Amino acid sequence: MRHGGQILVQALKTNGVTRVFCVPGESYLAALDGLFDSGIDTVVTRHESGAAMMAEAHGKLTGRPGIAFVTRGPGATNASAGVHIAFQDSTPMILFVGQVASDQRDREAFQEVDYRAMFSPLAKWVAEVDRTDRLPEYINRAFATALSGRPGPVVLALPEDMLSDQADVIDMPAAQPPKAQAAQSDIAEITERLAQAKRPFILVGGGGWRAEARDALGAFAKALNVPVGAAFRCQDYLNNDHPNYVGDVGIGPNPELAKAVREADVLLALGPRLGEMTTSGYTLLRAPLPEQALLHVHADANELGRVYHPSLGVAGRPAEVVLQLAAHTGSGRFQSTHNPHDPDGRAAYVSALRRSYEAWQRPVETPGDLKMQQVMAHLRDTLPETAILTNGAGNYAGWLHRYYRWRGWRTQLAPTSGSMGYGLPAAVAAALEHPDRSVLCLAGDGCFQMTSQEFGTACEYGAKVIVLVVNNGMYGTIRMHQQKTYPGRVSATRLKNPDFAALARAYGALGLTVTETAAFPDALAQAMAADTPAILDLKVDPRALSTTLQTKDL
Repeated sequence: MRHGGQILVQALKTNGVTRVFCVPGESYLAALDGLFDSGIDTVVTRHESGAAMMAEAHGKLTGRPGIAFVTRGPGATNASAGVHIAFQDSTPMILFVGQVASDQRDREAFQEVDYRAMFSPLAKWVAEVDRTDRLPEYINRAFATALSGRPGPVVLALPEDMLSDQADVIDMPAAQPPKAQAAQSDIAEITERLAQAKRPFILVGGGGWRAEARDALGAFAKALNVPVGAAFRCQDYLNNDHPNYVGDVGIGPNPELAKAVREADVLLALGPRLGEMTTSGYTLLRAPLPEQALLHVHADANELGRVYHPSLGVAGRPAEVVLQLAAHTGSGRFQSTHNPHDPDGRAAYVSALRRSYEAWQRPVETPGDLKMQQVMAHLRDTLPETAILTNGAGNYAGWLHRYYRWRGWRTQLAPTSGSMGYGLPAAVAAALEHPDRSVLCLAGDGCFQMTSQEFGTACEYGAKVIVLVVNNGMYGTIRMHQQKTYPGRVSATRLKNPDFAALARAYGALGLTVTETAAFPDALAQAMAADTPAILDLKVDPRALSTTLQTKDL
């Protein structure tokens, strides 16, 4: 006989869970008891949004569901931001929410919420476990649902009495989601249509990728000599030094890159949903019938044809499909029939796009003594390939997207949902998972203050994160749009900021203020050498907005 918390934790261990994130609550005391001496690392955060965002980032990093525990009512509503990120980013995640005891349900008891109604638009599956002996069943289904098809978040509500009750149950084996490969005829058609195209283009993104698929993508693109662009905040899906990588098709892309997508005759969308951010507000492809021959590969069949009618729709996990494509192009059968249209012209086409990408990364002058474009260039040229960079949302992210190069797999953690405050919790999760790697969080002053309390979590658990706070004293994105739409009428966008470097020192960490470009390399070196987390307060001129980066909204 075991109580529900012990049964639950054993199911987590069976499914390979090694770390969970939480804010403790009396509604799930039995689960906390189950975690005691379980061998699972329990990270206590300062706020439920931080716990959920850390779990989401953990899911991105590992490809396995990140786990968060929060209490009922306010705890659940605070965590909803992380669930929304996981949904829009197609990240596997499971949120466990304490619930009122079953004999108090439907009385609007203390902190009672109907979680099925609350989370159903934000999660793949929401359920409430009514029986202790069914916990293994529910948890295995949660893992299978989070990982199968288009990955995403699952929410399980745990009534307090159910969790503390005892039951004699048999533990289930780990969930095994299907591979979801494409038919061989689809692989052959995709390969042939790309080979015969004059101006083909591959656009990669979405969830469910892994390192092997990234390598296969590079081999496939090289074999067919096709340019590859990354969807919004998916820039680490191919080594940015690869000769076929031509930039990110996100917010405010390189105009030459946007033109190439618009003028492509065959476009292979390998994983992305083709949402607003990746299509520049649904302008790079005409909806609902694109001018390009659209070959759309997506793990969820319901996504195919949802916005754009594809010439060929393939329901399959992009990681599996790209492995199939690489194997097909490497076969002797394909080589014998491969006859690309104008191979010399194709090579010139790819080379021109690559040169345009490299030119796009040359720094553009901005006002002020501290130049963020130069800061990003220094990071690009000095950080190891394994360094992980995180960010939330804000005008500042435009510099990172444009000037940095991601070379290693899962070295970019950022929310495609555009959620502010994500960067610091994601950095903490990354530093705990990879303590031997450099982890940097880039955050605007407004973005940082959404979750700045999680710097305390980093200090408590020894997560050596370096936070670069881009401090311009305002909500820069909104100010940019405000000045454009209502010039001279500044409202609700100013920020009164603390001394961020002093905040770091108050935690016993390293805090430095940087006011000019020449001082940044030394400040970064000190932060890299420190044995504590660090905050570098970067004082940026408020006039240095992303209008110079030709961005729409960051």
